[in-house]
Amino acid sequence: MLVSKTEGTQRVMAADHAARRCGLMVGMALAQARAMVPGVCVVPHDAAADERLLEAIADWADRYTPMVGRDPPQGLVLDITGAAHLLGGESALRADLLGRLERQGLDAIAAIAPTVGAAWALTRTASAPSRSTDAKENWQVAETISQAGLDAVLSLLPVSALRLQPDTIAALRRVGLKRIGDLIGRPRGALAARFGAPLIVRLDQARGIDTEAISPRQPVSPAMVEHGFAEPILATSAVEGTCRLLADRLCEILADRGQGATALQLAVYRVDGLVKRIDLRLASPCRHAKTMADLMALRLGHLDDPLDPGFGYDLIRLSAVGVVAKAEETAEFSGFDAGSAPVHLAHATAALIDRLAARFGETQIHKLASVNTHIPEQACRLVPAVGSRGGAMRNAVSSEPRQRPLRLLDPPEPVEVMAEVPDGPPIHLRWRRRPLRIIQAQGPERIAGEWWRAANLAGARLDDVDRTTACLESATRDYWRIEDASGRRLWLYREGFYAGHGGSEGRGGARWYVHGLFA
Repeated sequence: MLVSKTEGTQRVMAADHAARRCGLMVGMALAQARAMVPGVCVVPHDAAADERLLEAIADWADRYTPMVGRDPPQGLVLDITGAAHLLGGESALRADLLGRLERQGLDAIAAIAPTVGAAWALTRTASAPSRSTDAKENWQVAETISQAGLDAVLSLLPVSALRLQPDTIAALRRVGLKRIGDLIGRPRGALAARFGAPLIVRLDQARGIDTEAISPRQPVSPAMVEHGFAEPILATSAVEGTCRLLADRLCEILADRGQGATALQLAVYRVDGLVKRIDLRLASPCRHAKTMADLMALRLGHLDDPLDPGFGYDLIRLSAVGVVAKAEETAEFSGFDAGSAPVHLAHATAALIDRLAARFGETQIHKLASVNTHIPEQACRLVPAVGSRGGAMRNAVSSEPRQRPLRLLDPPEPVEVMAEVPDGPPIHLRWRRRPLRIIQAQGPERIAGEWWRAANLAGARLDDVDRTTACLESATRDYWRIEDASGRRLWLYREGFYAGHGGSEGRGGARWYVHGLFA
């Protein structure tokens, strides 16, 4: 038996078949159980372990339908609408589910009914589960039937099968209403007035008059294909080969719908009930079967936790967990074309990102995204290359000379500058202990501090503000593009003003810095 302390008393939380045959029941006090069976084996109840086991069973039950919901503390609810025919009908699906659980050493009771409430009632009122073949005859099944047929099945069940509170059940029994059939046909207003509105709600849910939705554990995939095996497979190469077949079928579905996949999930189901899921997000919508299969094979070959076949896999499922509308697919990238380089470059970049993400992981691949600011060192930031919606930096080929260098010095390097007039272009400078003679200068390009951010920083505490960022945002800069006698092109700026020239900032002097180099 499993026991746990409840309201200051050790009580039985679960009992095996032998204990039940001795008259021990769930909810009984441990002292009473030991008085009845002195040598009973007692084990502390681990609620967390039960929760993990039920979650693992729910994960495994996805093989029958993606609509798997939890019914705590011990139950699962499966919506098999449109899925039962894959296994030969409702009865065949139920028999397959119970048989697989039994082979894994688990006892279960399952019932099929048109409503969640009816299925719950049938499983809770069926005979206690047993591994013997004869006990399976006591498991009840209600196929899809009419309203009158469903009412006839429910009428024979006790009112405790309606998922009511214990005090409501006790009140119904005190007045002689012991079966659901005693409630059907009675005035609803009188029942609600005496026993509460939840009684009517539960009764209508069980009969199918009121709908009851199932909350699936995982989002239902927009497109999904799977392949079952008569004999389990063991080799990873067989999994990869099956992935290619499933990718072909999945892309056919996406093409018919005019969609492309943005995220894929591969689920492999082991014979012993364990499930391994591999998620793969794509940099751009895709419905190329070869691309999908290659990326998934690359992911399978570089898993941190490689697939362990155990006794083999008997089901493999490939799902498009994210889809978007996609125009007619063009040919796969096969090289650069001078007439349409940006288009081909986008395809090649997306393919490269997908392969790198599959090899090293999505969190290791980043790209530059534009930021809405005119401060140079803050004009871009790193974002995840897969799944991000930020606009990427555009590096299209242009015949126009760049006004700013591609790479900046971090931090900017101070230099000594000599200018003809305080606000004029530099003539001579000394950088990295070397004098440079300037032969050409273009500018200035003035960048003032972002006053709206400075206003937000004014009331903030010093420990909450990056002092360096605050300084850069508050200073006024004049940028110059210069070229020295050796042909080196620099991007430098003057921060602040000289004394007596625009000295409203009160700096009493200006400082010069090299911020970048042109190629």
